[in-house]
Amino acid sequence: MLHRTLEANGGLPEEAIVCFANTGKEEEATLRFVQDCAERWAVPITWLEYLENAAVGVTTFQHAARQGEPYEAVIRQRGGVLPNRVARYCSSELKTRTMHRYLRLGGWTEWDTFIGIRADEPARVAKFRANPFPESKSEEVHMPLAIAGIGAQDVGAFWRVQPFDLGLPNMNGKTMHGNCDLCFLKPADQVLSLIAEKPARAIWWAAQEKKAEQFATGNACRFRDDRPSYAQMAAFTQDQADAFGHADEPAIACYCGD
Repeated sequence: MLHRTLEANGGLPEEAIVCFANTGKEEEATLRFVQDCAERWAVPITWLEYLENAAVGVTTFQHAARQGEPYEAVIRQRGGVLPNRVARYCSSELKTRTMHRYLRLGGWTEWDTFIGIRADEPARVAKFRANPFPESKSEEVHMPLAIAGIGAQDVGAFWRVQPFDLGLPNMNGKTMHGNCDLCFLKPADQVLSLIAEKPARAIWWAAQEKKAEQFATGNACRFRDDRPSYAQMAAFTQDQADAFGHADEPAIACYCGD
């Protein structure tokens, strides 16, 4: 989407800002990819992070948080209660509202937002068409790829002829490594696979659930109440991955901004 915008305008339009909101739990390859886009396409990308008390930090690839610091800050802001399937405040606070706060600090009072939802994501397309002002009346959301009929195959074909790419495993136009590394909206089998691939991924998530026990009880101190905790999944990944019975569990749609 960004590449098409640059092509159509001979570069970035003067009134446009490209933002990347870092949660601190992105894969390193994602951070590198954002930096590659900026360098190879000669486009300025503003790196933002949620700070304590809903403040906004401007950072860079070199100094971007990599240990979950923004995510932990927003959990503390919410009294230590974790985001979950019902209250998915992480995406809205860490990404959408962080970008909105940055724009307002710069004096913006209204703006159009372009997001890369594709034509082959009908549920997401329908959601934003029904309400193009999901967070604020100051913002109207547009989906240029969906309007142009661009699907996963088109996106894949585009990147195959580029000199660089995201660099994460891709299956049919999707990567289970995308968004936060062990996002609780990913199916359990994906989370188990990602932990098996790199056990250290589970440490941060298990630690947050452990800390949340100070502020909540039972399922209220978990990211998900319908499957084992991250500590349990980490403990049993190697030899009991099939015991959880979630092989057909679909991912819960989360654009990290919707």
